[in-house]
Amino acid sequence: MIVIPSSYLAPVSYYALLWAHGCEVCVEQYEYYVKQTLRSRAYIAMAHGKECLTVPVVHSSGVKTPMRDIKISDHGNWRHLHWQALRTAYDKSPFFEFYADEIAHFYEGRPTEWLMEFNLMLTQTVCNLLGIDVNLTLTDEYRAEGDFVDLRCETFDSAQGEPYYQVFAERNGFIGGLSIVDLLFNMGPESLLILDKMKKTSLLVPSP
Repeated sequence: MIVIPSSYLAPVSYYALLWAHGCEVCVEQYEYYVKQTLRSRAYIAMAHGKECLTVPVVHSSGVKTPMRDIKISDHGNWRHLHWQALRTAYDKSPFFEFYADEIAHFYEGRPTEWLMEFNLMLTQTVCNLLGIDVNLTLTDEYRAEGDFVDLRCETFDSAQGEPYYQVFAERNGFIGGLSIVDLLFNMGPESLLILDKMKKTSLLVPSP
């Protein structure tokens, strides 16, 4: 079994892991929430370069809260801002119009108030769009160690992965470690070819 963190619009390498080991992956829900990580932030490619999108949460400073108990904040009209950023970044990409409605659903309403559930719903939607057959399961307790591959502290952005077409590549060069939506909107159905190459060469998951 492989244990990974919950992630908001996870990096491409996160999905390469799901594509390669989908039936063996379990998402941690009992760890303490760690701010400024992939649990609530994602990176996309804008005309000026890499841009960070962060989901604001209701979290008391100095208080350790399990990931499963973290609520999303409505502060700063973030849903509107995130969707506008995604449109600005990818409305000229080859496949934006094919997938936009499915992704927009998460920003035009409030499907849930819980970050963990929001991330899971978004991850499952992206998996469906990519054609990745995965049934995301959750941990039933927190285990510091055990008979599993522990990737809970993995950032997934250090793996640059396989280069692919990006809208602003002529200006910025290829930027690795971005959110899966960068791959999805730019490559569409061919995204799995990139993920397939990554899963064959990835050293992210060692042999248990």
